Amino acid sequence: MDYSIIQIALVFIVTFIAAIDQFSFLESLYQPIVMGPAIGAILGDVQTGLIVGATYQLMTIGNMPVGGAQPPNAVIGGIMATVFAVTAGLPPTAAVAAAIPFALLGQYGVTLLFTAMSPVMTKADDYAHSADPAGIRKINYFAMAVLGLIFGVVVLMFFFAGAAFGEQLVAAIPQWIMDGLSAAGGMMKFVGFAILLKVMMSRNLWGFYFAGFAGAIIISANEKLSGPALLLIALIGFAIAFWDYQIQTKFKTAQVTQNVEGEEDGI
Repeated sequence: MDYSIIQIALVFIVTFIAAIDQFSFLESLYQPIVMGPAIGAILGDVQTGLIVGATYQLMTIGNMPVGGAQPPNAVIGGIMATVFAVTAGLPPTAAVAAAIPFALLGQYGVTLLFTAMSPVMTKADDYAHSADPAGIRKINYFAMAVLGLIFGVVVLMFFFAGAAFGEQLVAAIPQWIMDGLSAAGGMMKFVGFAILLKVMMSRNLWGFYFAGFAGAIIISANEKLSGPALLLIALIGFAIAFWDYQIQTKFKTAQVTQNVEGEEDGI
């Protein structure tokens, strides 16, 4: 099925915005459940877009970037799954599978951009030291524009080069480059945890840190609980954090009340 230049341009614009939204903006517009109906509306089939978007959303619920490690990109994956379903009439599950090569291209694009922008952060630090917010804005806007263009070009490849081009392009990437990107992505998740630990470097919190690891090992050892292990640990962590918040709030309130009463007594 042929589509007009206006429709293709709108798909590019929506993809451009969704790419930026993944790390900026609301950080929710890029979700497949949102992009599916939007792309479906542009291509003339909102219902199919909603079904495919929901299907892809279920697949990506457990996928999230840790540090700099990137899973197959949900932005391009969700958009291309909708495009395949609407233009080629593929069932939702088949459309999701067909979009994986494009999602991998998005993953590699994000990893390359993060790698290229790493040395630029030194310049951002210089702008911060010199109190130059305009310079920091320029860096952020530049990174956003590059990311949006990468995602937009990947999606446009389908309309101008055909669906097989994405698979051919992935296959054409030398194995050593793919291995290098995979190694870099695997290393970045540990960098992400190191950054979190630097923020959490407090004697009062180390006990919770080790308790979380111990809880993960214990829960994962049970086959019936290994599936929802992350959710269970998150709920336990939330319960402990909420309990600690209540205790600390009551403690601070008691201190304030005691100080006010002491002033009234003239002591």
